[in-house]
Amino acid sequence: MEIVIDQYVDVLAIGAGPANLALAIAVEESGSPDLAHNTVLLEQHPDVKWQRNMLLPWARSQVSFLKDLVTLRNPCSRFSFLSFLHERGRLDEFVNLSTFNPYRWELSDYQQWVAHSLEHVRVRYNARTEKVEPRRAGSGEIVGWTVTLTSGSRMHCRDLVIGVGRDPHVPEVFRDLPEDRVIHSTQYCNRIAHVPADRALRPVVIGGAQSAAEMFMAVHDHLPNSTPTLVLRSIGLQNYQTSKFVNELFFPSFVDEFYGTGDDVRGQILQEMNLTNYAGLAPPFLDEIYSRLYQQKMLGDNRTSVLSMTEVVAARMDGDEVVLDLRDRKTGKVSPLRCDIVLLGTGYEPQMPAIVRDLAERIGLDDIVVSRRYRVDHGDSAGGAVYLQGVNEQTHGISDSLISVLAHRSQDIVDDLLDRRAADEARSA
Repeated sequence: MEIVIDQYVDVLAIGAGPANLALAIAVEESGSPDLAHNTVLLEQHPDVKWQRNMLLPWARSQVSFLKDLVTLRNPCSRFSFLSFLHERGRLDEFVNLSTFNPYRWELSDYQQWVAHSLEHVRVRYNARTEKVEPRRAGSGEIVGWTVTLTSGSRMHCRDLVIGVGRDPHVPEVFRDLPEDRVIHSTQYCNRIAHVPADRALRPVVIGGAQSAAEMFMAVHDHLPNSTPTLVLRSIGLQNYQTSKFVNELFFPSFVDEFYGTGDDVRGQILQEMNLTNYAGLAPPFLDEIYSRLYQQKMLGDNRTSVLSMTEVVAARMDGDEVVLDLRDRKTGKVSPLRCDIVLLGTGYEPQMPAIVRDLAERIGLDDIVVSRRYRVDHGDSAGGAVYLQGVNEQTHGISDSLISVLAHRSQDIVDDLLDRRAADEARSA
């Protein structure tokens, strides 16, 4: 059991995912060794993995490898994806693939390599955050933060960066089912490994986006004797919107334009860009799924079903079976579907993560307002600051939850950290 100790640092980042790893690189390359030596990342797991429960061997990134953790900000950085490949002796083979889209596991390996390659910023593993509390001066001004870990240890910092992503969305209709019968995509690889592979199970996958489709394909391999069903509300699986004109809205430079736009226009932009990231699949993967279904149909292996224009209106247990009441959206008819396990590709909650909402309540914020440089406005600009990564779509655009802007966003945050420290020095001079 970990001994309870207090540790003091300047900057503490919760989560060692892509966002905070990009920040760690920017801190190391900032020219401020004091800041780098006093920055720590907290990672709840014993290692770094990107989308750890969807690391399927054939799954690819939908984003170019050039949008790694650093290249768009500093093409000469030693932390680039190409530097990783070169150091690992894999650059020639990767170039020979003739692709901009690496396998997901390879990007995950790259991110662990970055974590191990940091010289000054430290990553603390097996460090799960239990709660975050403000530290106040006698005047009541917030001067820093205390992060209590589940081990009982406490980390104290001046500035806090939260980069944990949004919380998984489990639709209400499934919440009364036993936990062992429902697997969200964020749990897939870990949980499916404990499901007996030799049983003739009836898994049902819910959703029409990338994660649902990946589980639908993966379960054919993980449960080879199963009869999978895919249930989706839309008319069918769809391509991502991949227009190069629309893709310019993922440029880091577009964040300025979006941030300075009125709420009504922001809403229109986000709605029109929905199919660039949500409710769609990468075109090659969509073709692969269709080909798989075509082969099954033509060869008489009809163990797979796809039910489009269908929604789940109720879910219950009947003995040892899960019963889903499905409503055909075309006819309104409701009919039961009996199955053994439900796989949810239902995405994430739209609201701020629970850790952010809890912190806002502790410091008395009714609304969470984030500056252009991703700093939460809590009225104490000279004291301890909180920065949010990956949850600011409403103010910074749809790319905020993606890796497209990581490199430049990390620079924005580092610039803000350094400017605030320079202002402190000027005031005390």
